[in-house]
Amino acid sequence: MGDVRGFLKHERELPASRPIEQRVGDWREVYLPFAQEKLQTQASRCMDCGIPFCNDGCPLGNLIPDWNDLVYRDHWKQAIERLHATNNFPEFTGRLCPAPCEAACVLGINEDPVTIKQVEVSIIDRAWDEGWVVPRPASVKTGRRVAVVGSGPAGLAAAQQLTRAGHDVVVFERADRIGGLLRYGIPEFKMEKRHVDRRIEQMRAEGTEFRTGVDVGTDVTADELRAAFDAVVLAGGATVARDLPIPGRELDGIHQAMEFLPLANRLQEGDLAPEDLPISADGRRVVIIGGGDTGADCLGTSHRQGAVSVHQFEIMPRPPDERPAANPWPTWPMRFRTSSAHEEGGERVFSVNTQAFLGDDHGRVRALEAHEVAFVEGRFQKVEGSEFELEADLVLLAMGFVGPQQDGLLDQLGVGLTDRGNVARDDGYATDVDGVYVCGDMGRGQSLIVWAIAEGRACARSVDEQLMGTSALHAPLPASATPLR
Repeated sequence: MGDVRGFLKHERELPASRPIEQRVGDWREVYLPFAQEKLQTQASRCMDCGIPFCNDGCPLGNLIPDWNDLVYRDHWKQAIERLHATNNFPEFTGRLCPAPCEAACVLGINEDPVTIKQVEVSIIDRAWDEGWVVPRPASVKTGRRVAVVGSGPAGLAAAQQLTRAGHDVVVFERADRIGGLLRYGIPEFKMEKRHVDRRIEQMRAEGTEFRTGVDVGTDVTADELRAAFDAVVLAGGATVARDLPIPGRELDGIHQAMEFLPLANRLQEGDLAPEDLPISADGRRVVIIGGGDTGADCLGTSHRQGAVSVHQFEIMPRPPDERPAANPWPTWPMRFRTSSAHEEGGERVFSVNTQAFLGDDHGRVRALEAHEVAFVEGRFQKVEGSEFELEADLVLLAMGFVGPQQDGLLDQLGVGLTDRGNVARDDGYATDVDGVYVCGDMGRGQSLIVWAIAEGRACARSVDEQLMGTSALHAPLPASATPLR
C-alpha cells in the first residue's frame, strides 16, 4: 500500500473525453490521455484491503491491489507482469468491461471506488509503448493439436493459453477477419481495431494458426474436425439475436443491431464507402429498441452516421441514480448509467413497449406504435391511455441474444444443450461429446467480455490437463460452468 492515506486525500478522477462536436465527426476513441501523475494519484486510493473484494468481483481474479501499488511506486514493468498473470488481453477489458471489480471495491461502500479500470488500461498501453509485450512461444511442443472454433475473446484466450502450453492450435473463424464481436460488434470509437490487430500478431508469432472464412459445420464438418484434432474448443458465442415478432416486423428498415454494427466497422476497415452502406442512419429518424450496451453502440454509431434524431427504448423502468437498499455492496449496483454515446445526444425512453410497426405505401417502416408499461408484481402491465406513435424510418433491435446457432456444427456434433439452449458442459468445460469443450457465451449465455476471457483460460487448463495429465496453466477460480442436463 503506497500511500496509507491516499483514499482520504484524493477524490476519484477519470480522463476527460474529447468534445462531443469533435468526436462525433470521426471514429477515434472517445477519451483523452490521462497524465501519469494523476493516474498514480488514483492508484494511491487503493487501500490494499485485508480481504480485497475487487479480486472476487473480477471473474479473472485480477491481482488488483498488487498492480495499483506497483503503478503508484512507478514499477510499471512489474505491474504488467502482474496484470498479464491473470488477463491475456487487458487492452480489451480495460476499454470494454463494465468493471464489476469497481462495484466490489471496499472504498465504494461509502465513497467513490478506485479507478481500477483506468489503471488497468494505462498499464497495458504503457507496456505496448515500451515494447514489453512480446511473443511468448512454448519452449517445448507437445505434438497435440487443438481446434478452437470462434475468435472472440473466449476463443482467443483459450487459443493463446493452449499455444503457450505447447499445443498446435488452429483458430477457425467464419468471418473474413479475426476478432469476433471485438472486430465486428464493438464500434471503433469504443475500441480501435489496432488493439486487436497487434494482439493477433503476437499470437501468430507465438505459433497460433488462424484460418478465416471457414464456417465449421459447412466448409469443414464436425467429423472432419474431430478426426484432425485431439481436442475441440467451441467458442462461437451466443449469436442468435432476440427478435420482436409484432405486426409490421416484415417492413423494410427494421434490422437487428448485428446487421447494422458490422457494416460500420467494415467501413472503418476500408471494405465499404459511406455511400455503399446497405444500412445507414444518415438522414434517418432512428429508434433503437433495447437499453443495454449494444443499444448504446447503435446510438453512438447513429450519431456518427448523421442521424436526424435517435430514440432509445427500454421496457424496464429508469434505474435509480444511487444504489438501492435492496442491492447492497458488493453486488453489481443496478443504478442509472450514462455512456459516452448517451452524452452525445438522443432521447432515452424508459417503461415503454412497442406493439406494432407501421409502414408506408412502399413497404418501409414509417413509425412505431407504442405504449407505456408499469412493472407490477413481477409483470409488465400496459398503462391505459398511454398509446403513442413515433415517426421512424430506421429501427434497430438491440434486445440481446438468446443463445448459440444450433444448426450446422452443434447439430453435427450432437452436443447436449441446456434448457436455455446453450451448450451444456461439466465443471471442466467438457461437453457430453468426447474431446469437445465449450467456453464463453456459447456455454454460459450472453455475458461480459471479462467472463469470456476467464472461461477461455479455465477451459484451456481443462483441455491441457486432459491431454497431458497435468497443467501449469493458470485458471481463474471459481470456474463458472453449466451442469450437463
